Formats: sequence, structure tokens, C-alpha cells
Amino acid sequence: MNTHEITSKARELKELKAMAEEIAAEIDAIESAFKAEMTERGIEEMNVDVYKIRWTKVKSSRFDTSAFKKTHADLYSQYTKQTETRRFSIA
Repeated sequence: MNTHEITSKARELKELKAMAEEIAAEIDAIESAFKAEMTERGIEEMNVDVYKIRWTKVKSSRFDTSAFKKTHADLYSQYTKQTETRRFSIA
């Protein structure tokens, strides 16, 4: 790719990411409206036409690494490893 093509693609990517953010915000707004309605009705599931809308509680157990690190720092350091990743960005 030449400089003009790279600039054009970078501009296009920035525009697409901005559109994606706008769409994500619209999705969040609609989901929030459903959640508010379901909370108001006191329900976790709602059937509307051909759609089944659910907003259910999910329980999970997670390992508390912060607490483990405080109480067992030596073991924590023994079992941690550094990783390397690459981050892509356009500013």
C-alpha cells in the first residue's frame, strides 16, 4: 500500500469504529429500556410476538487473586508469569 492508500484506510477504519460506537450506544439504550421495563414488572422473562426476552441472574464463582496475593504473596509470585501482547491503535 502506498501512503495515500494507508491514509484512506486509516480514515475509513476510524469512521467505521465511530459508527460501531454509535451502534453499541443504541444497543445499550434499547437493552436498558427492556431491563427497566422488566424490573418495573418484576419479571425475568417476557414473550413478545416471536421473541423471548430474558434478563436473568447468573451466579458464578471466581478466584479472588487480590486476596490470595495479600495472604500468600510467595505462592502468588511463584505461579504468575508475564505475558506479552500487542495493541493496535490509530490516533
